[in-house]
Amino acid sequence: MERFQTITPVDGSVYVEREFATPTQIDEALALAQKAQTHWQDLPLETRQTLCHEAVKCFVSHQEAIAEEITWMMGRPISQTPGEIAGFVERAMHMISIAPEALSPVYLPEKAGFTRYIKRVPLGTVFVVAPWNYPYLTSINAIMPALLAGNTVILKHSAQTPLCAERLFEAFREAGLPDGVFQYLHLTHADTENVMQHESVRHVAFTGSVSGGKVVEQAIAGRFISAGLELGGKDPAYIRHDANIQQAVETVIDGAFFNSGQSCCGMERLYVHESVYDDVIDLSADLVRQYQLGRPDDASTNMGPLVRTAAADFVRGQVDEAIRQGAIGLIDARHFPQNQLGSPYLAPQLLVDVDHSMRVMTEETFGPVLGIQKVKDDNEALALMNDSEFGLTAALFTQDITAGEHMADKVESGTVFLNRCDYLDPGLAWVGIKNSGRGCTLSQIGFEHLTRPKSFHIKHG
Repeated sequence: MERFQTITPVDGSVYVEREFATPTQIDEALALAQKAQTHWQDLPLETRQTLCHEAVKCFVSHQEAIAEEITWMMGRPISQTPGEIAGFVERAMHMISIAPEALSPVYLPEKAGFTRYIKRVPLGTVFVVAPWNYPYLTSINAIMPALLAGNTVILKHSAQTPLCAERLFEAFREAGLPDGVFQYLHLTHADTENVMQHESVRHVAFTGSVSGGKVVEQAIAGRFISAGLELGGKDPAYIRHDANIQQAVETVIDGAFFNSGQSCCGMERLYVHESVYDDVIDLSADLVRQYQLGRPDDASTNMGPLVRTAAADFVRGQVDEAIRQGAIGLIDARHFPQNQLGSPYLAPQLLVDVDHSMRVMTEETFGPVLGIQKVKDDNEALALMNDSEFGLTAALFTQDITAGEHMADKVESGTVFLNRCDYLDPGLAWVGIKNSGRGCTLSQIGFEHLTRPKSFHIKHG
């Protein structure tokens, strides 16, 4: 059997080794999911809610081991990995709680002699393809509402985080879900595409790169099935002249450098009104110099390595190119002894004197770098924020909420934050525009993308 290895960025050792699923195992899983789906959708919603709630409890009962596994698989500091488990619980429990309202039939106004209503019915088998950077948060966004709606789910997790798929499977099995309702497969890229093309798969939920999203669309072309695509981002922030500067800077810096910048909705570019620019620069540099870059299994570390050396080298290349084009780096890498060329350990960086001719301001970085550009007014900031192929989130900082909301209406993104950033409220629709993807997860609207409407038109007498 073909095998794969998960190389930990902590020290470059092999942390996990697994076998890829065989063609027979793939066919059996798909057949089992299809067979189980009819019975699963016929169970009362209350039963599905109870089983899903129990799965969350089973998952949390192993939280210490799960947190440690996240750290070793993808490099997030052990001091921060428990936050992913808390977020997982928040999202899962919210979707469980709103399911009855979100999935309830829509009854039309009375019409003499007729009953008319629309039901939300499951699609069938949902194939979830999840990434490594927030391995539980990204996957549960689709898994939980898909199951609650009566679909069966097959999960393919990143080869960097295979234990996440196994942990979720164990939790749902321990909770008592019927066989075949939730399964996982460790798959090659070719077999991942083959599963997308299988006749029993009726929806693909993919989180990953823009190039990966294109592969999904090509794979399902002509099948007339739906896909939810959460792709890349180059999320902007703007600090207005009237912002609470201390709060704005602390928020943006955390949003840019948490998880070593490996967040699809992390802040990657910052625009600052010229009247507060100098203060923002000074405060930002002071904060960034306080980070402790080091081994993520050290409790004192608050910035770990990138997921792999190639990712760190990509970021180094963006930064070096920008500096050659005239940008200035404010952070001396010598402040961070763990920073090493040829390793995933990379010092954080702030770049000034940047503009949109530089890749670091237009191309997704996915690393601990923030470019900061001075602007003269709101209109210039808005034009620059919207000058992007991406549109996932954006953040505005102002004490004038009316002005902030007016700007927010004109920002081209799926989510706009005022005076915060980098947080997914499960009550709100999680959606991207442009090359950040399409479809929606979370919120009541998220259920609509994992069901189809079925109309009932009944004539009496």
